[in-house]
Amino acid sequence: MGAAPFATLADIEAQEREPYEQAIPARTTYGLIARAANLFPDRAAFIFLPDGELASPPRPTTYSQLLRGIHQAANLFRGLGVGPDDAVAILAPNIPETQFALWGAQVAGRACPINYLLQPDHIAALLEASGARLVVALGPSGELDVWGTVEKVRALCPLPVLQIAAGEHTASGIPVFQQALAAQPDALLFDPQLSPGRIAACFHTGGTTGAPKLALHTHGNEAHTGWFAHRYYGFDEHTIEINGFPLFHVAGAFVYGLALLAIGATQVLPTLAGMRNPAFARNYWKFCERERITALACVPTILATLVNLQVDADISRIRVAYTGGSPLPPELASQFERKLGIAVRNILGMTECAGLVSIEPAAAPRVPGSTGLRLPYTEVRAVAWRDGAAQLEEICPAGETGVIVLRGPHVSPGYSDPARNAGMFEGGWLVSGDLGHIDAHGAIHITGRAKDVIIRGSHNIDPGLVEDAFLAHPAVAMCAVVGEPDAYAGELPVAFVTLKPGMRCEPGVLLAEVAPHVYERPAAPKRVTVIDAMPMTAIGKIYKPALRLRAIEVKLQEVLGEAAGDALLSVKAHERGSVVVAVVSIGAPFDTGLERRLRDALAAVAVTTEFVFEA
Repeated sequence: MGAAPFATLADIEAQEREPYEQAIPARTTYGLIARAANLFPDRAAFIFLPDGELASPPRPTTYSQLLRGIHQAANLFRGLGVGPDDAVAILAPNIPETQFALWGAQVAGRACPINYLLQPDHIAALLEASGARLVVALGPSGELDVWGTVEKVRALCPLPVLQIAAGEHTASGIPVFQQALAAQPDALLFDPQLSPGRIAACFHTGGTTGAPKLALHTHGNEAHTGWFAHRYYGFDEHTIEINGFPLFHVAGAFVYGLALLAIGATQVLPTLAGMRNPAFARNYWKFCERERITALACVPTILATLVNLQVDADISRIRVAYTGGSPLPPELASQFERKLGIAVRNILGMTECAGLVSIEPAAAPRVPGSTGLRLPYTEVRAVAWRDGAAQLEEICPAGETGVIVLRGPHVSPGYSDPARNAGMFEGGWLVSGDLGHIDAHGAIHITGRAKDVIIRGSHNIDPGLVEDAFLAHPAVAMCAVVGEPDAYAGELPVAFVTLKPGMRCEPGVLLAEVAPHVYERPAAPKRVTVIDAMPMTAIGKIYKPALRLRAIEVKLQEVLGEAAGDALLSVKAHERGSVVVAVVSIGAPFDTGLERRLRDALAAVAVTTEFVFEA
């Protein structure tokens, strides 16, 4: 696109000497996409793979077709009563029709893409919190059952629904999105009056339990990350990238999505199930050769899968694999580069800043442990973390650990419920909650989460540094360290690991071999549990809340075993709102003395516990 790629902080600072309005060609999401469509009308914006078989013909969507689909969707939504302050909820995978709905909703009103893997009651709560006027959802499909969830949601929240047809079979009596689009004119029927400050979308964040938490995005937020990302990636209109991420996550929508739409590049969208389609995963490298892929969109778990996948095709066009979403183990990145000859670069992102905090430039060497350089026209600092809060004026010097905070044109105005802003949006700054430091070259390094800090007595333990020690072991594929409740120390670190294919290692042996390499003795885990697979979020992040629940169950089972005597008991921990509750089922009739002994045994363990006697 003409501008040289960024390689150093000096390049970013040079860019910042240009007035912002001249540095970005459009200040709205729609403006960026419309500009690309005018420049490259016949270039493919998307190539959709209907299934994972190489014999099946792909379905391309050009930029002119994309812009027409956005116009038709916006006209449709406005005609159905969606105004600038109303939301269109979207429950559908990353396919061209969903793209029409996502960007068209931002023209007519607001887009609210929702994770269709959530429980129906949580989805219904998100619909209410977003102010949704209607729902666009994937219709009945044998490959991806979203419709079964939609039917349950409709019983809880009876909004109008448009179904995206995913084959010949559709749900009776529900309008089909594609047919409704086709009835609309190609050009906009109204003036959307878009501006950088207008709310474009609300993206849910903060896990899958508790009250709905929706981060608002302005058009200016999204345009900022959408435009400047390519200067780090080294991408242009000839880039062809695999984007198998869902659009309810900022990675799929912006980091690997709008960033390519803004420059006229091409995204390959792999099947309704994305990267989860077994046939696609099996033929991954062959699809890369056939579609002339030049870039891969990943998270570390995808890198770990691909590095063990036999290369059975020509992958010489692939220049870089970008990854983010969870910490990138340096050894995994080195192995990927060494084995496949594809450069790996890291990203740090957040929902609350339209997906991007920093990017590792492709034009510079990879720095182990770094998540790259800040975006232009933004500020990123490490500040002191004390008493559970960021001390915004106590700026950490280069190399000193603090909590990362940022501000700039990409930072959200806040959550849809302003009461949720405290502790996250403070004094114009976004408090990331990530622990880390900024080095002398401006590179941001993340070492853990402030809220993930394990407090052993009065000693703070950074689980990320403990995980690094395990990941250096030749048998370990993945590791997650969480806090286990303890009567004396409050918390103790425990490790969950998966092993590399074909490797065997007893937990006790593994702990003995790794413990001497943990950064400090108090941080050495009390126990190691080898598991077959890590619990994951929809985009491949390790889901630590599930591991914390498992650690609680193991601990309570251990503590209660002696007090229970001959009585059989089992422990199941779960989240109830914002509180973790452990339910202890006892295979015996109610016994006042036994219940007292069990409660006494847990007196110093800070876990809410319920006892259920079962004769």
